[in-house]
Amino acid sequence: MAEQSTPDKAQPRREALTRLRAWKALQSHHDETRDLQLRELFAKDPARGERLIAEAEGIFLDYSKNRITDDSLKLLFGLAQESGLKTWIDAMFQGVKINTTENRAVLHVALRAPKEASIVVDGENVVPKVHAVLDKMAKFSDRVRGGEWKGHTGKRIRNVVNIGIGGSDLGPVMAYEALKHYSERAMTFRFVSNVDSTDFAEAVIDLDPEETMFIVSSKTFTTLETMTNALTARAWSIKSFGGDEASVAKHFAAVSTNAAEVSKFGIDTDNMFEFWDWVGGRYSMDSAIGLSTMLAIGPEHFREMLAGFHKMDEHFRTAPFEKNLPVIMGLLNVWYADFFGAQTVGVLPYEQYLKRFPAYLQQLTMESNGKHVTLDGVEVTYTTGPVYWGEAGTNGQHSFYQLIHQGTRLVPCDFIAFAEGLNPLGRHHDVLLANVFAQTEALAFGKTAEQVKAEGTPDWLVPHRVFEGNRPSNTLLAQKLTPEVLGKLVALYEHSVFTQGTIWQINSFDQWGVELGKVLAQRIIPELESREEPALAHDSSTNNLIRRYRRANGSGP
Repeated sequence: MAEQSTPDKAQPRREALTRLRAWKALQSHHDETRDLQLRELFAKDPARGERLIAEAEGIFLDYSKNRITDDSLKLLFGLAQESGLKTWIDAMFQGVKINTTENRAVLHVALRAPKEASIVVDGENVVPKVHAVLDKMAKFSDRVRGGEWKGHTGKRIRNVVNIGIGGSDLGPVMAYEALKHYSERAMTFRFVSNVDSTDFAEAVIDLDPEETMFIVSSKTFTTLETMTNALTARAWSIKSFGGDEASVAKHFAAVSTNAAEVSKFGIDTDNMFEFWDWVGGRYSMDSAIGLSTMLAIGPEHFREMLAGFHKMDEHFRTAPFEKNLPVIMGLLNVWYADFFGAQTVGVLPYEQYLKRFPAYLQQLTMESNGKHVTLDGVEVTYTTGPVYWGEAGTNGQHSFYQLIHQGTRLVPCDFIAFAEGLNPLGRHHDVLLANVFAQTEALAFGKTAEQVKAEGTPDWLVPHRVFEGNRPSNTLLAQKLTPEVLGKLVALYEHSVFTQGTIWQINSFDQWGVELGKVLAQRIIPELESREEPALAHDSSTNNLIRRYRRANGSGP
């Protein structure tokens, strides 16, 4: 194994990625093999589909339909070794502050560690704190779900509205939709994130305030969008109780670290659930941010989900690269992004409950790896952070698959499917899975002009009906979608993201790119709300837009 750099900001700069021997070898290899066809690779190796597979913790990965050879894999694994991936994995699990720009550890893995584990940050084992919060969440959830918790007028809580944004919304929404089969159907769950008032208005339009609880999720309890919605929720709730502010304590809970602001809002801090600065928002769905998830599916199912996370964590930490699902998937993304110029990755779950999974992955992947400088602050000269997108199958087949099959862009795809459906109904599941297998086959092998002609197609129409094929895909199969399997899938993608970020020598755990717009918005808000004509000092476009808005809503001359 090549010498590995230590993930410590005090260490000297690492050798630039494009100067690594493994990178140069991959570039030469790509130049030699980029025109290889999957048809040829399968013809030369009939057992390819049985060899290029990996399986761990009940997740089966078929990566044989990728534009790779055995040599490609050896070189990619060599790149992982030369990049020090194992060292960085160990550092993350050990609580080293690998988020160097914020001087923080990166320990979402601690959120699902068993009670007996020890993960030390600044000399303290954080695992007992994690389980103390989980136990507190479980007691709260049992009281609400069981009807012991009563609202201000003595009615039980039947509606839960989660207010958050980013990781405080996308994770809970995705998990609720994914695990709806296991949820308490006597309760209604809604999610508000957008500061657009329509989001809040539609979420509560048919809810009884006396039976409604709001969960406000904001680490600082100052997030603009979240607190704007939270204050609107507070006013909506209080109004139904004749303005009695004491009612807030019975109808609001908080996920935060700012006890002073939570108390000022009127929430009893006994109903405040903590998380920590070593948990990034997009990695927090299994922390207290998942309170709405626990309320929906119950503490037992929530802990099953955590167990799934942990099993994939341990697989990632211990498995050799050649059998490591997150490593394999991460390296394949590097292969396509940096050597084939692929700009996007399609995530296509053939499970209706996972309809929000692609949206969840958008934040996880693009907020993590959408970076233009290395850990050393040097401008990168290669592609990082492909765009993730997707839709549940089979809906997507009648939408954007045309571009994937016959368009001019290379779009590597992940197909996700399950051997068992959660709602058996006639032949539905067989039809669903047939489409999964057919799509990956069609993408890989296509249809030649000769095959099209043999079907009796007129010559003029032949070019339109040719499928080039050679479009890469992974297929992920599990038995059925359970809380545990969901945890495994999310952890799989988390660690694939980490693998990619390590190769690219970037910080996958900060998100400075979301800050500038927030700062400017805080400056513009008073300019929009001012009764007097404000003195504007933006560019001419922004100044003009502000003035036009003020005139349109009656604020300006």
